[in-house]
Amino acid sequence: MDPVNILIWLALGAIAGFIAGQLMKGRGFGVVGNIIVGILGSFLGGFIFSQLGVSTGGGMLGSIFTAVIGAVVLLFIVGLVKRNT
Repeated sequence: MDPVNILIWLALGAIAGFIAGQLMKGRGFGVVGNIIVGILGSFLGGFIFSQLGVSTGGGMLGSIFTAVIGAVVLLFIVGLVKRNT
């Protein structure tokens, strides 16, 4: 993988994690945590949308949308687990 692509991937993950943290009322995890949540959220969002048969289009906005939805779901699940422990 090209280093530029890795930087873009990390930037999109950071953006998605930040947006998800804002939408979930401060459940972000700092810069590095938001990048991780955004990247994991992009996988989760892609899985969710593929199972539903939904296409988010293409390009950067579609990728950010998918990652944000996945990251919000991930933060919701993490919140449920934290609440129960």
